Amino acid sequence: MPPEPLILASASTARAEMLRAAGVAIEIVPARVDEGELKHSLQQQKADVETAAIALAELKALQVSRAKPGRLVLGADQMLDCDGVWFDKPESRAAAKTQLLSLRDKTHRLTSAAVLARDGQRIWHHADAARLAMRAFTESFLDQYLDRAGDAVLNSVGAYQLEGLGAQMFKRIEGDFFTILGLPLLPVLDILREQSLLPR
Repeated sequence: MPPEPLILASASTARAEMLRAAGVAIEIVPARVDEGELKHSLQQQKADVETAAIALAELKALQVSRAKPGRLVLGADQMLDCDGVWFDKPESRAAAKTQLLSLRDKTHRLTSAAVLARDGQRIWHHADAARLAMRAFTESFLDQYLDRAGDAVLNSVGAYQLEGLGAQMFKRIEGDFFTILGLPLLPVLDILREQSLLPR
């Protein structure tokens, strides 16, 4: 009898697509958590971005795990840090434009974390970071980009999608592509093999 699907405690279509494309059977059960409150608390404690990303991923995984006894639950989160400032998903096109202008001609860091839980307990976690250098694009380029990309820019913490039009914004990238998309996929696949959810 095949194992029960992995529960993904995230509404991210990018994470779901990554896992499915890699052959992982998933069930999506988005966690309902107040990320803003936890981020604010972590900033007050002067936590680094990796600690924050893991804490947010764990919060999601544990919340769903408590309601799904015996099941493996994957929580994930991504943090964007530029010059010590943490960025969130923009809530509007205007916010996306402001955010991208503040990242223009700078290098920022994306940290993606994953936490695996069972029966309300964290059993594994991993975080990975990538560094992305944006070019000094013009404001007219940015307006055209926002016109073409549409509401998709509101779905990512960076307000860009590197796998699409967003690639035009960058001059240099250091790090794992999956991490940039929002999930340290290869370590996740590794632990799923250990947990017998995937063949070894």
